[in-house]
Amino acid sequence: MFYDAYIGLSAFFAQGGDVLYLIALTTFLMWTLIFERVWYFRSEHRRMIHDVTEQWESRTERRSWAAHVIREALVSQARERIDGSFPIILTCVALCPLLGLLGTVTGMIAVFDAMATQGGNARSMAAGVSQATIPTMCGMIASLSGIFGTTFLRRKIHYETEHVQDRLTMDH
Repeated sequence: MFYDAYIGLSAFFAQGGDVLYLIALTTFLMWTLIFERVWYFRSEHRRMIHDVTEQWESRTERRSWAAHVIREALVSQARERIDGSFPIILTCVALCPLLGLLGTVTGMIAVFDAMATQGGNARSMAAGVSQATIPTMCGMIASLSGIFGTTFLRRKIHYETEHVQDRLTMDH
């Protein structure tokens, strides 16, 4: 069973060209970072909120301009921890279709090479067209899957940042 899956996957990668390995690596990195952010929110985030709130509440004076600046600094530091690797995830989402386009270009080069060397042999041109379309499809699928993950994370980051701002009150 695993051997058949391995053979099928190997054939798919061979048919799509070397760019598929870059798309697979980028997708793996993207989803690893998405899962890391989810793990952060489930395990470490509460402790960070507690530490920031405790640091703010330990101040005796919270109404002056200096206190306002310190509050903004605490919120900014918390936002940086909440964001974490989110910008890298967004970069991976944007990079996947571009890598698919790179696969399209390399596949079309193979088509033109087959036309130049074999004079328009339909079988050799079909292999190049296949090599051109598979990376495009894979890049789009990888990017779309990342969009689902980033939508969840973007909402969570926005909510948690507002939560930190609400916890650091300046009223007493």
